[in-house]
Amino acid sequence: MTETITSRPVRTDPAAPPALGGLGLFTVLLGAALPLVDAFIVNVALPTIAADLSAGEAVLELVVAGYGVAYAVLLVLGGRLGDLFGRRRLFLGGMAAFGLTSLACGLAPDAWSLVAARVAQGASAAAMLPQVLATIQATTTGPRRAKAMGLYGATAGLSMVAGQILGGVLVAADIAGSGWRSVFLVNVPVVLVGLFLAARAVPETRSARPEPVDVPGTFLLAASILTLLVPLTEGRAAGWPLWTWLSLAAFPFAAAAFYAVERRADRAGRTPLVPPSLFAIVSLRRGLLLIVPFSIGFSGFMFVIAVALQQGAGLGPVAAGLALAPLAVVFFLFSLAGPRLVARYGTRVVPVGAALQGVGLALMTLAAWRSWPDLGLVELLPGAAVAGAGQALQLPVILRVVLSEVPAVRAGVGGGVMVTTQQASLALGVATLGTLFLSLVPGMGMRDALVTTLLVQFAGVVLTGLLSLRLPRTVA
Repeated sequence: MTETITSRPVRTDPAAPPALGGLGLFTVLLGAALPLVDAFIVNVALPTIAADLSAGEAVLELVVAGYGVAYAVLLVLGGRLGDLFGRRRLFLGGMAAFGLTSLACGLAPDAWSLVAARVAQGASAAAMLPQVLATIQATTTGPRRAKAMGLYGATAGLSMVAGQILGGVLVAADIAGSGWRSVFLVNVPVVLVGLFLAARAVPETRSARPEPVDVPGTFLLAASILTLLVPLTEGRAAGWPLWTWLSLAAFPFAAAAFYAVERRADRAGRTPLVPPSLFAIVSLRRGLLLIVPFSIGFSGFMFVIAVALQQGAGLGPVAAGLALAPLAVVFFLFSLAGPRLVARYGTRVVPVGAALQGVGLALMTLAAWRSWPDLGLVELLPGAAVAGAGQALQLPVILRVVLSEVPAVRAGVGGGVMVTTQQASLALGVATLGTLFLSLVPGMGMRDALVTTLLVQFAGVVLTGLLSLRLPRTVA
């Protein structure tokens, strides 16, 4: 007997949580796509923003980092608030705020107003996104959950690549003379559609035993993320002043204090912001370890290739964005086959995906070495296509593995921890690989700096492949 997915939330049992219908799943995946698209949509718009707003390099980096840091800092809190007050309610509120802050970004009169609006946009995304995973975990089971998680993983990967492509198209289109502003204003009608659909099709769920907000844990987690990401992001452009070194020195102490407070609360029977006992789940712990190098490499590559193609190879925003189109198309196609491959081969598809990504990255590195500065869609196509296939066999599976054994009552916490790890790693990728690339350019030139950075990312792909060998063979 096959299971029919309806377009409306239904109850299969009066005592059971409401089921997530097809339209509801589409809506929450739309909510998942918006923040990820906006994390990357500005990459190809930065030169235009700089020219229009007379923004320096340090301010431009804040346009990117302000969003990512605010997003990463507040994600776990967003998951906890959804458990406490209702995930649908937080999803609607976060999406509405995302639309308003996107409007503020698009109308920003100067660079610092844009930075402030981007920080607020990241905070609103942190309220919305954790509810997606928590809703899926709470309203689906068995094959339906596997399919929903597979689609979530595919949406996450595709959104990050599509964001960069869409940014280039919108900037070049210059709709009604809006220029770079359209990369933010485009969110407003999408949010209005999403709010309408969410009000009709997304069921309300919350934790059966909601816990109050862990205030000390929230502040210490924020301090840990801020003391690491802010100096790494701003240090090079600011000339590595004293505050950057003091901040980095404070990071291990803030992280140790956070762990100590969370462990004490966990042992006392309370539910801390990030329960250390959650990491006793092997699938979650090992999956999170994989997310870190994968996401660092992914975001670092997207940022570096956007800068290299525009400032080095002289491509316009459309050509720079479309150069990654083969990666996006192949990622999407292989994502569709992912669930069937996992059902047959288990998590062994992940190391195969890492190997394919490594081959694709090597081909792109070779293309950059041999063809520079004539680097574009044709030269990058073989490597981008192979890399896209490899990424599609990794990311959706890893995300599914992380949450596969998290109890439904901790769905918000588990989803928040996973997405925080992913987002912090994405921000770290821009801060580390991006900083490495920009630091090497003056001495080595654009081509050699690009090749060196891609080789460093290749080492990260190898690490991902080795770590994937420790995943549980099957997905619960």
